[in-house]
Order: sequence, then C-alpha cells, then structure tokens
Amino acid sequence: MKLRLSTSNIINGGTSIVRRPASEKSNVELVNGLRSNFAASMQASMPAGNGDIIDAADEKGAIKNVEIPYTSWTNMDNGCLNVPANNPEDSGLAEERSEYDITVKFFLLPKTRFSDWRRHLEDAIAAVLQELSVDSVDLLIISFPGVSFDADSEEKGGCESNKIQATEAELVDAILDVWNTVATLQVNGVALKTGVAEFGCERLKEFLSRTSHRPMVNQINVRDACEVPQSIMELAKQETIELLTHNDCTNILPQGTLRELLGDGPNGAGLLAGPNAETKGLEGDLSPEWVMKYTAVVRDRGVIEHKGYFASADLSQRPTV
Repeated sequence: MKLRLSTSNIINGGTSIVRRPASEKSNVELVNGLRSNFAASMQASMPAGNGDIIDAADEKGAIKNVEIPYTSWTNMDNGCLNVPANNPEDSGLAEERSEYDITVKFFLLPKTRFSDWRRHLEDAIAAVLQELSVDSVDLLIISFPGVSFDADSEEKGGCESNKIQATEAELVDAILDVWNTVATLQVNGVALKTGVAEFGCERLKEFLSRTSHRPMVNQINVRDACEVPQSIMELAKQETIELLTHNDCTNILPQGTLRELLGDGPNGAGLLAGPNAETKGLEGDLSPEWVMKYTAVVRDRGVIEHKGYFASADLSQRPTV
C-alpha cells in the first residue's frame, strides 16, 4: 500500500500549525507540519460534542490522547492512502498564477529503487500541481540520495575532491535516467527552470558532459556558516549555472522518524499497529520513498503565501513464516 502524507499549507494553517523560526531545518519543519496537520484532521473528523476525546497537539506538535480510528481522517484514492484525507476545497492560490514564483524541491530518499525514480518524480509533481491548482512551477530542484556537498573538501582539494568513483556508476546512470524526465517536464512547460542539489565540481563536470539538458541551478548546503568554495563558484560562473545555498537535510525523512509519526506511541498518529496485539492499525514494513517541498511566493511583495510538503511511503506486508 502506498501512503501519501501532507502538511497542507504551513503558512496559513491556523493555530494547529506549530510556528518555528525561519532558519529551522526542513526536516524539523516537515515533521512538525505533518504532526500538526494530522492532529487538526483528527479534531475535524470528530462528531460535534466529542471534541474532548482528542487534544489536537501540545506545544511541541505532539498528538495527545488520540482515540480515533485512522479511517475517519484519511481516505483512499487509486490504491493510495491519503494521510490526512485530501480536501480539494483547501487547494489553490489566492491570486492569478502569474503573480507567483513557485519553487519545488524533490528529495529522493535512501533505499528507493532506481527503477522507481521517474514514477516518484511524476507523482510528486502531480501532487503539487493539484494542491496549488496550477499547471507549472518556476523552479524544480532534484536532491539525490548518496549525493552531498562538502565545502571543506572542495576548498582543500579543489575540483578533484569530489571526483566521481567507478563504484558510483549505477548511481550516475540512475541520475541521468530520471534527468530525462526532468527535461521532458521543462520541454512541456511544467517546470520552467530545473536544477540539481549538492553537486560538487567533479560531479557537476561529469554530469554536464553526459547530458544535453543542462541544469540552470545547483543548490548546495554550506554547513556551519562556511563560505562557498571558490572552485565551485568559478565552475558555476563558467557554465552559467546559478549557485544557491540551503540548509535542507538530504535524508529529510528517515524510516524511524516516519514510523514514530504514524505509530501508536505518545507522539504518533495511531495509523500503524503497535506491538500490543490489541492495538488497531495498519501492519507491515514502512519504507519512505520521497519528499516534495513546495513554496509559492507573491512576486511583487516577496511574501510566502503557500508552503508545504508531500511525502510518500510504501507499507508492504511482512512475509509470513
């Protein structure tokens, strides 16, 4: 079974959304947003007069005193369980599409099969377009598992420090394969600009030599307030690639974090069955697949009007002995 998780709009989510500093890491923002949206959806699903059964969330966004079946606040759609249930009435932007800059960042998570990457990207893009009621995004950035930028190594070793190794051949081929889908999205006008994340000098050089569809952006994580290495700045300038920085985590949704979010523990949504035989919920092995982060900024005011996350996971039946 596929699970589709959503934070909804964490900017205009009302009091159920836990407010955090703008500088917080995206994984913290994602987890808090999901917890708050789950709690708000549970609260909304309760019959009138029974609101005391659930106290939506505490000051940390943790769900408390949950005694409500997951079937009342989730829904199935083409074999995918939406967590929480999708609500088309909450979708869309307040103004015309031309008034916004829409940026999306797609995180492929560790242990996902290379052969599924294209389908995951298509599903994630479709989810955002439906959520915002638009037919295009301004910038699509792809973050690949196993690819990280080390500013210190780049600066010490120049472009040679991130040299592609022969053992990465399958990863490189998988990146190039899904990049063909990215190119198609741009040709069809779905993504007006496209980019990659965490590419050091040698990885970027290798990538450019093997694709005709050049990325327009390279987004890197400069940790601990380090300066951007001169080597990557010079290469980006030479190749006319915009260099952006971020503070996102590459593995933005680890398996343990997701199981805690959906489990029957004190911080969980009660979607998954616990070790107690009396605990109701879904059973199986949970595998996070991807996360999509999206932001819609009003151009003339520079104000973020809509921001949120989608995440997908596979819940497979455990083999019987």
